[in-house]
Parts: sequence; structure tokens; C-alpha cells
Amino acid sequence: MAKRKTPINYTARDFDSIKNELIQYAKRYYPETYRDFNQASFGSLMLDMVSYVGDNLSFYLDYQANESFFDTATERKNIIRHSKQMGYKFAGTPASTGICDFFITVPANVSGLGPDTNYLPILKVGSEITSTSGANYLLAENIDFANSSNAVVAARVSDATGLPTSYAVKTSGKIVSGKYVVERKVIGNFERFRRVPLSSRRVSEIVSVVDSQGHEYVEVDYLSQNVIYKDIASHDTDLASAIKPVSVPRRYVLEQDGTRVYLQFGYGSDSEITSDSVAEPSNLVLSMTGKDFIEDKSFDPSKLLDTDKFGVAPSNTTLTVTYKINTVENVNSASQTVRSVTKPVTEFKDLSKLSMGTRSEVVRSIECNNPEPIVGGISDPTSDEIRRRAIDHFATQNRAVTKLDYESMAYSMPAKFGAIKRCSISRDNDSFKRNLNMYVLSENQNKTLTRASIPLKENLKTWLGRSKMIHDTIDIIDGRIVNFAIEFSIIADPDSNKYEVLENCTRALSAFYREPRYFAEPLYVTDVYSVLNKLDGVVDTYEVKFLNREGGLYSDTTYPFKPNMSSDGRYLNVPKNVCMELKYPTTDIRGSIK
Repeated sequence: MAKRKTPINYTARDFDSIKNELIQYAKRYYPETYRDFNQASFGSLMLDMVSYVGDNLSFYLDYQANESFFDTATERKNIIRHSKQMGYKFAGTPASTGICDFFITVPANVSGLGPDTNYLPILKVGSEITSTSGANYLLAENIDFANSSNAVVAARVSDATGLPTSYAVKTSGKIVSGKYVVERKVIGNFERFRRVPLSSRRVSEIVSVVDSQGHEYVEVDYLSQNVIYKDIASHDTDLASAIKPVSVPRRYVLEQDGTRVYLQFGYGSDSEITSDSVAEPSNLVLSMTGKDFIEDKSFDPSKLLDTDKFGVAPSNTTLTVTYKINTVENVNSASQTVRSVTKPVTEFKDLSKLSMGTRSEVVRSIECNNPEPIVGGISDPTSDEIRRRAIDHFATQNRAVTKLDYESMAYSMPAKFGAIKRCSISRDNDSFKRNLNMYVLSENQNKTLTRASIPLKENLKTWLGRSKMIHDTIDIIDGRIVNFAIEFSIIADPDSNKYEVLENCTRALSAFYREPRYFAEPLYVTDVYSVLNKLDGVVDTYEVKFLNREGGLYSDTTYPFKPNMSSDGRYLNVPKNVCMELKYPTTDIRGSIK
């Protein structure tokens, strides 16, 4: 009777398992050839080396398998790559935006009863402004100091006549974080799908990309998008503007992996451009005898594949890339900290009537101050947040129908308009229409939750308006912040250093609650037990409390914890317009140990 062969265990892939399997294999098939399995033998050394190689190969095999799938990937760059395949575009560094007050001092007119309006300029878009923290801002709209609605007060009064000799004028305007950068890239021989890196990673907006031949490259969502739509002026009184389709063979997509920013160009070359105009619809239909009109069902899909090979890649030229960057990591500013107009761009009505010296003095007198915080910049989303947003974006498909669609669209707002940290949407049951209430919160200069600025909420409403249902109306409302603290008690292992154990507990809870909760997300007491009981040196956790923090440096929202705890005491109920936040972990996490 033939001897039955013992099967090899191919699931044994760690070092010890591989070595044991090799020993068993040698004993089975080479019983007379090799018998010395002593740890100090040469044979054992060879077994260890083979097991080491097998262990490493198994690790990298598992790693590559995990990183190949969106649900199991752990590295941030791979999660970002997977999210691209689902249509989610990793946003750049969001710009912050807000309102700033501007002041100017001008001489009085001949009568002394008002400012000389000839010296009241228009402060132009693009004027540079700086905060005390070094963040750069740009004026987002022209502001006219001569506007009759501006506040005017006497600045200086003559002792001799008692009449004002100069007046101070106050007006307001929107500002947005950023600074313009012009970068030139020398491009060599033709290369398909050329990738051009930019020097800065804090890119909030690409303004223009032009080569040395004068060709402009246009940003698109996907390289296969060979047509964009532009607004053109319309002479029809009932139509504010018309939409014109424009072919864009020279195009690029903006890609970011969290560390670098790239311009990704297409496949084709200049010689392969088929046409600079949009295809005539009649050329894309089947020949239908006896018809002089086009029906939807008569289109030939095969002819729609005739594109410009995913766009044209530049070659043998110099690209001039103008883009806007955030000059510092955190571009949010507290109130009363944006104070310097460093490079004003002014326009006066009639320079011939003005004294050059007085005009220069007037321009130098321009000052500014922000009455409210400048917000909109947020810290980079975590890997889990990117994963969640990518899934939601895939389901949204660039239209807003459900509540989840609206939230996904809000998080995907382009970086140049700013960003929100948390949002939640609900139907307004008191409205006869399909009115929606969207609660939003942004992030301040300390990376904690704060109210969104008025310009940021206006940008968000405009952005949602392009994708919402025609019969939906949206109200953007400030969400409420409730700050909390944690108290806990643990039993420590007698052999461990209790001070180290307590520090590890505080550090673990701080990491777990590093990101603020989402709107209406309950606070689970069991989460604290789960985090602490996993730590080395912790035998058991026997008491956990959530406490409200309000007033002073905390939010002014009052929310009673005790009556809003669940009946079994396992979690804290949170209203739909409230976000819970552990604002100061170093002081708001307090533990005791036995």
C-alpha cells in the first residue's frame, strides 16, 4: 500500500510557522539525508534564512493585497488614489474668507464740511493684506471709498477755524486668503501623460496655464472631458447670459496626493488635435433617409469616441503657471488681527486734479481691521474622513437630491471658495416648501470648531445652488458647539508604573477624540471603556463621566448632560444641530488610578 503524503500547510506564513513546515518537510522527504535540527547547526541557519525571506514575502504580499482595495487600504496616499477612482477629488488647501473693514484718511473739501471726493479712490481686487500672524489675504471685490453709504467722521480739526481739515472714511469688503505665484516650467520633448509638479503644496486655485506659443491650458475634472461651457453676454433682456460650448484640446487636471501638487496632462500631441471646435451634432447621427431633424434615438454612440486622446500634453515649450497659494499652514485669523494693507491697488477718478504728494499720503493712510474671525481653512481630512467622503461622493453623482447628497456636495466645495469642517442637513418641517436647513461649522486658527463666516456661507449656498433640485430652497445656519470633558477611574496592574499608565490613558483618549464629533453623533461611554481597557497596565475601568464645559474659552452653548443621558447611562443624546468637541485635551481629560 502506497504511503499517504501529508499535505503542506500553505496558510503557514509567519516566521515560526514557515520554519516548522520546512522542518516537517525535511523529515518527511529527506529522513536519511538530513537529521541535525539543532539550533546551532548550519542547517538550522539555512532554515532561519529561508523562513525570514518567506516571512517578508508574506508580509509584502498581504500588504499589497490590502492596499489594492479601498476598504482595506491603510496608507493615506493609497486611500487618496482609490478615492480618485470613485470620482472624489482630494481638495487643495482651502482658502479662508471673511469681511474686513477698511479706513482711509482724505483732506477736507474747500468748504471743510466734507471730504474731498477727488481723493476717495476705488480699492481694487487683488490688493494684498497681511495679518499679525503673517497670513496673506487678497481683496476679493472692488470697494469704493466714495460710496455715499460709507461712514464718514472728522479726523482732524483746525484750531483756527474749528472746521475739519481731514476726514476718515470707513467701508467694508470681502477678503480671501492667498498670494499669487508665477512659476515657469521648461518642458522638453513630447511625453504622454506628462506630470508637472508645482513648488508649493498649499495651492488653493490655478489661475492660468499658458505656454510660450500663447496656447492656454484649461483645468477640467477629467482628461476625457474635451468640452467646457462658458457664459457669454446676451442681448436678450430675459436672459442674463447664454452658455457656449468650447472645445479644449489643451487641458489638464489638478492632482494632489497630500504632499505634492501636480498638473496632469493628456495623451496626445499638437499634431494629433482633430479639431479646435465642438463637433457638429449632425455629423454624429446615423443617416436617416427623409429626415431633416435630429432625434435622440438617432445618435451613433460609436462616433462619440472620436476625441483628442485625452487632451494634449505640452512639449518643447515653457509653461507659465499662475496660481494662488496660502502662505502659512493655518490661514484662519482671529478677530482684530488682520490689520495691514501691504500692497494697495487704487484707482482715482481724475489724477489731473490731484496733488501727487497728497495722493501718496492718502494711499499710505489706508488701514484695515476684521471685526469677525476669518475662517474657511481647515486641517487636512483624516484617512477615515477621506474614505467616508469618497463613498458619499460616489453615491451623489454630482447632483443633490437626498440629504446625503447635499452633505457630500458641501464637503466637495472647491478649495478656492473655502471649506467647512462639519455640516448636517434636515428638512424644515415648519416650511410649506421643500426648504432645507443646513447646519455648518468651520475651523478657527487653533484648529477647533467655530462659526462659519458670512462670505463662506454665501459661497457654500452658491455652490449648492448649481446642483440642487429646482424646487429646493436652502438655509445655511450656524451649528452649535458643545464642549465636554472626561473624567475616569481605572485599576492599574500592581507591577506597572501607575503614572505612566495614567499618561498613556490620557494620550489614548486625546487621540480618540482628536477630531470633533459629527452633528448629532452621540457620545458613548462605552467608547471610553473600550479605549482604556486595551492599554497595557490597565486592569479595568470602573467609572466614566462626561461633563459640560461652557463660558470663557469654551463655547457659550448650554446643554444639560444629565437629563440627556440614555436611560441605561451608556450614551449622551445629541441634537441634530450640535457638534460635541473635546476642545482642550490636556486639561479636559482627568483620570484617577488605583
